[in-house]
Amino acid sequence: MCKGVTAPSTKPVLEQWRQPYRDGVLSKEEMEQYWNEGFLLKHDLIPTELLESVKESISRTVDRVAQQLYKAGKIKDLCEDADFFTRLTKLEAQYPNASVLVHKQGVLPPEVAGLWSSPQLMSAARQFLGGDVGGHPVWNLRAKTPQQEQATVPWHQDNGYLHPESWEVLQVTAWIPLLPATKRNGCMQVLKGGHRAGKTCKHSCCVGGTWYVQMDEEDAARQLDVDMERDVVTCEMPFGSVLFLNNIIPHRSLDNMSGQIRWSLDLRWQRPNEPNGFYGLKDCITMAKADDPAFQVDWSGWAEQDRTPMQKGAVSADKSTEVDKAVEKEEADRDFDTTISGPWMDRWELVHHNRHVAAHLAANAAGKQDWTFA
Repeated sequence: MCKGVTAPSTKPVLEQWRQPYRDGVLSKEEMEQYWNEGFLLKHDLIPTELLESVKESISRTVDRVAQQLYKAGKIKDLCEDADFFTRLTKLEAQYPNASVLVHKQGVLPPEVAGLWSSPQLMSAARQFLGGDVGGHPVWNLRAKTPQQEQATVPWHQDNGYLHPESWEVLQVTAWIPLLPATKRNGCMQVLKGGHRAGKTCKHSCCVGGTWYVQMDEEDAARQLDVDMERDVVTCEMPFGSVLFLNNIIPHRSLDNMSGQIRWSLDLRWQRPNEPNGFYGLKDCITMAKADDPAFQVDWSGWAEQDRTPMQKGAVSADKSTEVDKAVEKEEADRDFDTTISGPWMDRWELVHHNRHVAAHLAANAAGKQDWTFA
């Protein structure tokens, strides 16, 4: 696909995605909402104890990052007295963008694997997909620290980050906040019905000082037949709720204007035999089989396979002074690198040349890539 070119309409695909209703945690009316509006907000789905175990796991990750920064002399205070919702913010005051280091942790913790494969979420995944169910390699832990540009995600479709080979594949996302999500702390918004045209709009990269792609709103209004004001749904959510999305429904997150970190996870499923669009970096993992109700996920190997593998290969690029500096910095300080880059940067028009883009061009120029998915 060339830069700036949208995919042809795949509206018939939407009917292929729709599954006959089968019993599960979601009612027939809730499933109809998902198919018709492109999203579903389900309250009281995840048991508190399961989410608390995930929070404990994240606390260990934050502590590990803090210890690494402290031993390297990057910070002077481990902030061990701070709680789950403030510690990373205090670390970030000493080492800017420390939250990116947490986001880049690519090994799947067993507690997150337990949530992903929990009976509640797997019941929903089977209802959406039918047949075999695969876990998509793109899972994310997001630390939305207060008033942090790099934690505010603009309007986009998830297909904007994926190779077009998977654009007609149904990918179901479960977005799970680890506290009540509100307008004040940066909850999600969706464009109701924005999936019905079956199109992936033109995106641009990278927004401001971030690594994010952004959907062209004028294109979206015209091509997706949506009103960018009237069709916006703000998804405030109690603790234990899940927001289910598909991969072409436009969505974004709001600014976090609270004093707490809005922690969240996004976990994805699709049929394991279909392309996942992850540029060959990592395959899906089978999580359910239609002919084996007792099937258990074998996380060994897959969970430990870091989603940020080193990719080798030469890509022509002109080295500028900025790129040369980025190469030097990458080699000298890789363990504490807070830049994120990925193949989507080669797919869409680059409208902002920030440090993330510079790191991407540097890696291209050096003939290697260290990709973290958005």
